[in-house]
Amino acid sequence: MPDNINRTAEIKRQTKETDIALHLEIDGTGNYDIDIPVPFLGHMLTLFTVHSLCNLQLTAKGDIEVDDHHSVEDIGICLGQALKEAAGDKKGINRYGEATVPMDEALVRVALDFSGRAYLAYNVELESASIGNLATENIQEFFQALASSAGMNLHIDLLRGTNTHHVLEATFKAFARALKMALTIDPRVEGVWSSKGKL
Repeated sequence: MPDNINRTAEIKRQTKETDIALHLEIDGTGNYDIDIPVPFLGHMLTLFTVHSLCNLQLTAKGDIEVDDHHSVEDIGICLGQALKEAAGDKKGINRYGEATVPMDEALVRVALDFSGRAYLAYNVELESASIGNLATENIQEFFQALASSAGMNLHIDLLRGTNTHHVLEATFKAFARALKMALTIDPRVEGVWSSKGKL
């Protein structure tokens, strides 16, 4: 069993640009309480929580009068740190996860390795530059920050789709389901699932 049997994490991050508090439970039921200054990202994180079956409590304040970049990126950092902490020593986890999710005309594939080695391949072209007060280019920054902080090899590919809302919804759902698969514990695995004996 992992060293963090409860698989939970509490992250606080305060800078001159943002103030974030995040509580994560990996083995949850999809409960969420999200209060952040970028409503569309909040919507996406709600979808992430429901489809990963994590529990997430998140509050954030940021210099949104400048733009959304700092808030979006720093939330990604905090979620990545929480995933890394909550996963503990990674004993028994599947490690790999993959999901392909449709949303109307959009189809997105996410594959990841919770390996300790950070890498992001993000192949998603979006039609709209913004949704509400979210600059959609910052979604890549969110996933870059998350992958780097979690130590995750993360590949996100848009297979087809034109509606930006649909594409991003499929992206977050696919990421959630791939992550759920990767973090599920297989009782047959002793230690970590690697021929090296370490992740």
